[in-house]
Amino acid sequence: MAFRFLGPRAWLGRRTSTQLAAGIAVMAALALTGSLMATGAAVRMDQREKAALAALDDYGAMVGKLGAESSLTAADITAADAAYLSAWLSAFQDGPARDAGTIEETCSTGRGGAGVRFIRAPVGKPAGLAALETTRGVRVPRLGDGVHVVRLDRGVLCPSRAVEVVVVRRAVGALDIAVGRVVDLSGDALGWAVAAVAAAAGLLLVFGLTAATFARRRLTGAVAEVSRALDRASVGDFSIRAPETALAPELTELTGQVNLTLDRLEELLSWLRDSADQLAHDFRTPLARASARLDRLKEAASTPEARALATEARADLTRLTRAMNEAMALRDGEAWVFETVRLDRLAASAAELYQPLAEERGVVIRVEAAPVPVLGVRSLLQRAVTNLVDNAVKFSPEGGAVELRVRLEDGRPVLSVADQGPGLDPDILDDPARAVSSAADEGRESHGMGLAYVRAILKRHGASMAIDDAAPGAVVTARFSR
Repeated sequence: MAFRFLGPRAWLGRRTSTQLAAGIAVMAALALTGSLMATGAAVRMDQREKAALAALDDYGAMVGKLGAESSLTAADITAADAAYLSAWLSAFQDGPARDAGTIEETCSTGRGGAGVRFIRAPVGKPAGLAALETTRGVRVPRLGDGVHVVRLDRGVLCPSRAVEVVVVRRAVGALDIAVGRVVDLSGDALGWAVAAVAAAAGLLLVFGLTAATFARRRLTGAVAEVSRALDRASVGDFSIRAPETALAPELTELTGQVNLTLDRLEELLSWLRDSADQLAHDFRTPLARASARLDRLKEAASTPEARALATEARADLTRLTRAMNEAMALRDGEAWVFETVRLDRLAASAAELYQPLAEERGVVIRVEAAPVPVLGVRSLLQRAVTNLVDNAVKFSPEGGAVELRVRLEDGRPVLSVADQGPGLDPDILDDPARAVSSAADEGRESHGMGLAYVRAILKRHGASMAIDDAAPGAVVTARFSR
C-alpha cells in the first residue's frame, strides 16, 4: 500500500478536539519537563564549576603550604619525608578551609562543599582518600587542566549515599596530589525550581486531560442527540429534534441547521401526504364508476366472450384499487407511529393465519424464531410478513415446506421466508431490483401487494430485502438496521 504524506494542516484536520486538547496538554507538560531538564543540567554544570574553582583554590593552598617539600625529587625523598607528609596531610585535611563543609555534613544532608585530599610519594604509604586516585572519572578540560569529575559510590566516602566529586590531579615534584570538592547537585534554589516546575507540569497535564475528557463527553452527548433525531427521522418519525441550545457550543449552529432541515422535511412530507390524498380521491371516483359500468356491461353482454372480457377488466380494476390502497397505507397516518415490534411474534402470527390454507395444499409451515425486537410500524410489518408467507405457501408444491426464521446476525434483526417452489432464474439473483421485478412478473404477489411493496415497507423501516436461491425454491431475507 502506497504511503501518502499528510501535511500538518491535513493531519490536524483529522484530529478531534479532544485529541488536540490532550495533545496540547501533553506537549506543554513535555516542554516544562524539557525546560526542567535543561535547567537542571545548567545548574549542575554551575555547581561543578564552583566545585572546580574551590578544588583549584584548595590545591594552590596545599602546594603553597608544602613549601620546600614540593621541590623534593624521587631520589631525595625518604621514608621519613613520606611519614611527615602523611601526618601533614591529615592535619591539613582536618583544618579549616574557605567555604568548605565537613564530610559529616555532606554525608548526613547531601549538601556538597566538603573537601577531600590524596597524596602519594615514591616511598612510604599514600595518605588521604585513595579512591581519588583509583576511581576513573571524566576529564573536563573546560573546568581546568587536570580536572576530573568522579562519582564515588555509596560506602566509598559516605556510608549511605553516592556523591560526585570534582578532582584536581597534578604532580608536584615527586608527589602525586589529588584535591577534590564534593559537588552540591541540588541546592535549595534548584530544589524549589524542580518542585515548582514539576507541580506546574502535573497540574497542566491533569487540567488538560480533564478538559479533554469533559470536551469529549460534551461533544459525544451533543452528537448523540443529533444522531438520535436524524435516526428517528430516517424512519419517518419527526417528533424528536436536536437540542436548540446544544450541549456543546461548537454544535449550536449545526443543531439549528439540523432542526431547520427536519422541519422542512416534515413540511414536504406533509405536503406529499396531502397530495397523495387528493390523488387517491381523484382516482377512487373514476375507478368506482368504471367498476360499476363494467358490472352493467357484463350483465348486458350477449356473448360469453364479452362477459369474460368484462370480468377480466373488472378484476384488473379491483387489483388496481387494492394496489392503490396498499400504496396509500405507506403514507397513512399509522405509518408514522413507530414502536418496538417483536419479529418472532409477527412470524408466528402469520404462520398461524396461513396454517389452514397450508394444510389444504399439503404444505408444512415451520417457524424457527428467537425473541428479536425491531423499531417499526406494527401494521406495515405485519402486512409485509403476511405477504411473504402467502407467496411462499402459494408457490410451494404439494408436500413442500415453508420455513420462517427470525434471528440476530451481527447484532441486527433478520427475517427470512423460504419455500420449495419454482424459484427464480439464477442469472438474475445477483441483482436485487431485477429479482424483485422478476418475482412480481411471475405472479409472486398477494392482497394486491407485490414484493415491490414489501421492499418499500422494509426500506421505510431502514431494512433491505434480498431474494436468493433456496435450491429448490426461493428465500426472501429482510435485514433490519435497528
